[in-house]
Amino acid sequence: MAVQKNMDPHKCPMPVQDPMVRRRNFEEVALGYTYEMAVNEAKRCLNCKNKPCRTACPVQIDIPAFIERVANEDMEGAYQIIAQSSSLPAVCGRVCPQERQCESKCVRGIKGESVGIGRLERFVADWHREHCTEAPALPTPNGHKVAIIGAGPSGLTAAGDLAKAGYKVTIYEALHVAGGVLVYGIPEFRLPKIIVQKEIDNLKAIGVDIETNMVIGKVLTVDELFDMGFEAVYIGSGAGLPRFMNIPGESLKGVYSANEYLTRINLMKAYQPGSKTPIKHSKKVAVVGGGNVAMDAARSAMRMGAEEVYIVYRRGMEELPARKEEVEHAEEEGIIFKTLTNPVEVLSNEAGEVCGMKCVEMELGEPDASGRRRPVVKEGSEFVLDVDTMIMAIGTSPNPLIRSTTPGLETNAKGCIVTDGEDGLTTREGVYAGGDAVTGAATVILAMGAGKAAAKAIDEYIRKKAEG
Repeated sequence: MAVQKNMDPHKCPMPVQDPMVRRRNFEEVALGYTYEMAVNEAKRCLNCKNKPCRTACPVQIDIPAFIERVANEDMEGAYQIIAQSSSLPAVCGRVCPQERQCESKCVRGIKGESVGIGRLERFVADWHREHCTEAPALPTPNGHKVAIIGAGPSGLTAAGDLAKAGYKVTIYEALHVAGGVLVYGIPEFRLPKIIVQKEIDNLKAIGVDIETNMVIGKVLTVDELFDMGFEAVYIGSGAGLPRFMNIPGESLKGVYSANEYLTRINLMKAYQPGSKTPIKHSKKVAVVGGGNVAMDAARSAMRMGAEEVYIVYRRGMEELPARKEEVEHAEEEGIIFKTLTNPVEVLSNEAGEVCGMKCVEMELGEPDASGRRRPVVKEGSEFVLDVDTMIMAIGTSPNPLIRSTTPGLETNAKGCIVTDGEDGLTTREGVYAGGDAVTGAATVILAMGAGKAAAKAIDEYIRKKAEG
């Protein structure tokens, strides 16, 4: 049914908590569209014939089709279209960098703002969760078994697609809860854990088994999984090994990796009174890095009661790799950006605790291999930043456990598993890999895209093998 188009050049603003209120609580910042907002925003979509937004979606959601359903107020129909391609729509609607992917290709963005695709995806997923009580239909079993290592976004996506195709899927997760980076890395104020759990429950409802506290490489090896009757293994174990700068003072009390800091807060609830995994309540915090993880750590430190929180980044504001929305939210909450700044030493007091960070100012020189201008030290610019806590958010790499216990599994110099590219096949027959375990730290949606591609390849591999 044709609807009257909304030709407003601006997308409907997202309602949010007041910055001065939210900076001291862990409740979700973005409050979500109302029903009327969602319908009105959906009417901004031109339903382009070539669907450029879809080609930029790593999991290939039919974006114009689901938005058209929203415009026609068929919310369940919109959800079913999304669910054909994505196992985690409520997650993606919140944390996917749509502005660099689907929304960047939106035709409406040429002479105004793109359609709020991510906001609409979130609305549809939330509407379904709140209104649909019908259990999903169980897929018809095909008699084949696949093991998934890691219950993060990549593993969950692969598991969902394989389960829908009839496979008996078992996920082995090292932590005591499923979700991977969705539960230990992304803060509650960006992604409520009840949302993640509901998405996981949806997978369990279609037959996916999840075994927690299973450290593959210690409890079981990849070879032992094959001995148990699994016909293929997908490694989606992420990249949880933090990197440091190797500068003097990094071993001091009060220096954290962002992984540890966020895991204690997000997974272990260190901010709650009486927590068994307490974390330092700092007054002045420096977070080194400029990505989404750095923003998450800085904004979490503010919510833990810090008086001053700095983002220390060696390039400028224009080069920050974090999502624009996350940078804006951080600025609104009072995070101080010390760009073109690089730490060279962590200073300590007599008790061996952090009491400052020696830094140098930087300036941008010629572009490096990444295409970004290389930061170089400005002579005579050394100064001390007064902080009592330092959080390193400069990236992560895969844990070496799986590669060290799986003969024939090739990895590169950074410890990432080598695959043939598109379908995730590794150097071991029947073993596939994707997500951060292959690329190093990247986005949730790219990890999901890798899981989706590998699931398709695994299905083809097992079918071909069964046919002889």
